[in-house]
Amino acid sequence: MTETLFSDNEVRALEIIVDMIIPASAEHELPSASDPVIFADILSAANAHHDLVTAALSTLDRVAYDSQGRGFLAVDQGLRDAIVAAFRQAHPNEADLLATITVTCYYRDDRVMRSHGMEARAPHPAGFTVEEGDWSLLDPVRNRPEFYRKAT
Repeated sequence: MTETLFSDNEVRALEIIVDMIIPASAEHELPSASDPVIFADILSAANAHHDLVTAALSTLDRVAYDSQGRGFLAVDQGLRDAIVAAFRQAHPNEADLLATITVTCYYRDDRVMRSHGMEARAPHPAGFTVEEGDWSLLDPVRNRPEFYRKAT
């Protein structure tokens, strides 16, 4: 397990949340985000944003107390979906932080990359082929007036 700055309760709450964000898929034979390898990466990434993640988890716990009279970890699994939905609704920035860390780490996992038909490797130096798209979609951006100060 990755060395972490979080308490045991915070780690457990984070593990539950990431599993709710990306559950396992039996159909695609993919692990959930709480898979030990993926979760270790999530913990490592979360450590870099310790104060923000701790605040988000504390806010989630407060939402659970407000709606159920108990902390998030003490609430039955069946009620957690409603608590997380209320948390996302009332605190979108905190919820987005947890989702962003989860998704970023999940899609770094070799198993996940291979399941999407991608080589499990860094994009550089070999790069990846990207199909050419419709460049005219950028016309509105090209045609808008400058909104920045030119460097001299």
